[in-house]
Parts: sequence; C-alpha cells; structure tokens
Amino acid sequence: MDNLINHPGIITAFTITILAMLILDLGVLNKKGHVVSNREAAIWSAVWISLAMGFSAIIYHYMGAEKFMQFQGAYWIEKALSVDNLFVFILVFGYFNVAKEAQHKVLFWGVIGALVFRAIFIFTGVWLLNYTYLPEMELFGQVVKINYLLTVFGIILIVAGIKSGFSDEEDEGSKDFSKSAGSKFVHKFFKVSPNFDGDKFFTIQNGIKMATPLFVVVAIVEFTDLLFAVDSIPAIFAIAPNDPFILYTSNIFAILGLRSLYFLLANFMYMFSKLKYGLAIILTFIGVKMIVAPFYHIETTVSLMVVGGVLILSVITSLLFPDKD
Repeated sequence: MDNLINHPGIITAFTITILAMLILDLGVLNKKGHVVSNREAAIWSAVWISLAMGFSAIIYHYMGAEKFMQFQGAYWIEKALSVDNLFVFILVFGYFNVAKEAQHKVLFWGVIGALVFRAIFIFTGVWLLNYTYLPEMELFGQVVKINYLLTVFGIILIVAGIKSGFSDEEDEGSKDFSKSAGSKFVHKFFKVSPNFDGDKFFTIQNGIKMATPLFVVVAIVEFTDLLFAVDSIPAIFAIAPNDPFILYTSNIFAILGLRSLYFLLANFMYMFSKLKYGLAIILTFIGVKMIVAPFYHIETTVSLMVVGGVLILSVITSLLFPDKD
C-alpha cells in the first residue's frame, strides 16, 4: 500500500471512473426499463472489460508488474466465479416471471449492494489477516509462518470446489426461491403485493404502501451475492492477501461488468454447460494454493494461466459436448 499512498491519482481515477459509469448507466442510458439486446450486452461487456484492462495498465505503470499481475489474477478469478452466480439469477428471474424490461434495474441495484458488502468483506478480511499469523515454526525441515485464517479459507474453497463439481443442477432448478432468506427478510418487514407494478419496487394498493415482487427479487439477488462472496472473496485473497486496494478494485470492475454478461449468458447458456466443472477445478486449485503458501509460493502468473486455461477448456468442452436439454 505504500506505493499507492505515493500515487493518490490512482484512487482518484478509480473513483471518478466508477461514479461516472454508474451515473451514465442508470441516470442517462437506462432511465426507462427496456429489453437488453445481445448487441447492447456485448458492447457494454467490451466497455467494462476495456476499462478494467485500462486501469490495470495504470497500475502497471505506477505500481509495477507484480501488482499488475495481482490485479489481473483477482479480476479474472472473480469474473469466472461470478458466472456461477449469474446462473442462479437466471433461475430467480424465471421463478418470479420477472419481465425482461425490469431485469436490468434489479441487477443494477444488486451491483450497488455488492459494492458496499464487498468493501466490508475485503477490508475486514485484510485487517483480520494481520492478526491471524501463528508464530514461526519448523515444519518438514522449513521455517514457516502460517496464517490460520488463510488456511481455513483454503479448506473452504476445496470443499466448495468438490461440492460444485458434484452439484445436481436439476435440484437447483427446482428450488423454491419464495422460501429463500432474501424473500423471508422482505416479508418480515414489509407487506408484499402479489402483483408487479411495472419496474417499481413499491406500490400503493387500497391506500396501503406495499413492496412489489420485484423488490423481493432484489433482496434475493443481494442475499445470493453474499453467499457467493463466501467463495469468491477468499479466492482472491490467495492472489493479494495484503493489498485491499488491488482486491477491491479488481473485484468491483469484475462485478460491474456482470449485468451485461448476464444478458449474453441468458441467450448462450449452451456455451457454459460444462463451466461448473471448470469452476470446481479453479476453486480447488486456489484452495490448495492457499494451504501450501507457507511452504511453496505459486507465482501469480502461474495462477492466472491456470484460471484462464481451465475457463477456455470449459467453454470448448461445452461446445463440443453440449447438453441434450
């Protein structure tokens, strides 16, 4: 972080870029709900990826190659793991019959919530890491300094990877989202209308202000993101455990591009039918990396190559061996 303190312009550039794009997105281009076409989704996906790559170039110029590789590694890991999150969003929208015109608004506010919660998770996590190192000890002929929180994170990721690889997609598809934590939370504090009112989150019926089912969907999306953060946040800690700026900026750039990626994914799901196996491998690899870190350091470049290679193979396998359904 010392390099960052010497370059406050990097923080300024990040803040201005994010605020400007959010204002442009909701306040100018998407005031009214509309169906997002493949062309629009592809353009915005390219814009967000280009912004992330441009920002990483700034990091390379001012902070060096290692920080650049850390940003790239954390960005693509978060991007890959978030795709699994998007599959759940597709199921949620289908379950509640959310109009395509309203889906962009739901995802936008889901992203806003993610910006806040990811900041809390990442900065709290870095703070905790500084207090969870065990005293130096000798193991297997090496003097090592183990961080037991990173070790726990590693175990969580390995378990998550194994569960992801053997998960039953049919069970996920038949899930009753009306009984999920987000839905229960809204019903506990608000009266909920049985009907939608366009893309409004609240409506008035018989003189009573009520939440609409669209607000329930937003709450489910937020709670779902919190659950997925249990996997994705520990995963990026394997890349840059002591640099919250790299972790947060890479995370935010990855998340902000998810809405446009969602609309592409919804129309081209056949290209990702085998992705869950790739994500299982990635989670397991990162978990192992975290556990062995005190004994053997796997370079960030190697991690990035593994993640990229697994993702490419997953897509190619999906195209060569598509699901019958």
